[in-house]
Amino acid sequence: MLEEVERWLDRRSWSVADRPMERILAAKRNTKVSVVLPALNEEATVGDIVAVIRRELMSEAVPLVDELVVLDSGSTDRTAEVAAAAGARVVARDAILPRIPAVPGKGEVLWRSLMVTSGDVICFVDADLRDFSADFVTGIVGPLLTDPDVDFVKAMYDRPFGETPGQGGRVTELVARPLLNLHWPQLAGFVQPLGGEYAARRSLLERLPFPVGYGVELGLLVDALHTVGLDALAQVDVGVRKHRHQDERALGRMAAAIYRTAQLRLSRGHLVRPRLTQFERGEEGFTPRTYAVDTEERPPMLDITEYTRRRVA
Repeated sequence: MLEEVERWLDRRSWSVADRPMERILAAKRNTKVSVVLPALNEEATVGDIVAVIRRELMSEAVPLVDELVVLDSGSTDRTAEVAAAAGARVVARDAILPRIPAVPGKGEVLWRSLMVTSGDVICFVDADLRDFSADFVTGIVGPLLTDPDVDFVKAMYDRPFGETPGQGGRVTELVARPLLNLHWPQLAGFVQPLGGEYAARRSLLERLPFPVGYGVELGLLVDALHTVGLDALAQVDVGVRKHRHQDERALGRMAAAIYRTAQLRLSRGHLVRPRLTQFERGEEGFTPRTYAVDTEERPPMLDITEYTRRRVA
């Protein structure tokens, strides 16, 4: 590990317990905090997450979160209804920036969320978390409120696979971590580089391009490094993260998108063949299934006319 990264780990890796709520609220002052939950068919978990944030972080006694938005990316279940009933403002992906047709993907939703939130600090939380704790929000928002030199904070945590501890994060260990260590060794200290829980200043996010799909977390992390430098990045230990796991074929597609995101940043070129073929066993043997790899990225939000007009207004 680079000496620079070892020093960074000492200076920019914290525990959620390092910042008591009293300190965070005292530092908040007039800073507005928005929490965004990107959601697609998460009726089983989204309501509990919203309820915890409303109860523990949006009360008169603890006014940490000013805005809580669930951004629904086309759910066919009761995600929107459950989230609204729990107290979130629900916004449909396709209602945002209708001039630009939406494409499927988590990054697409996160990018569009900048248009419908007003926070100076934006906190992203995946909507499939189980046994959700408010520490996921306070942990990653805290450094942005107490340390003006920090611009981007990732959560770190244990990821049990079922009942087995420490077996989650397969794409992280097999794809993302090798890529980061080989090509961006300054980022080798991040425990969960692909984690969906992170917070950043709007002034940074609006300057970054957003890969539309699974590559969004790696893309934002790499681009944030190049934009503000390692010392402006941080991570906070928030405990244990329990969520719904993807099957191996879905993980393969995720890995391909992440590799493509890394390749684009290394060469700023294009894949020769942005496709991934996988195999499923059927009655007559193995059947190939070919999927498109996410190849589109949204430009920095500052390049979008509707966004800059809204800022002026």
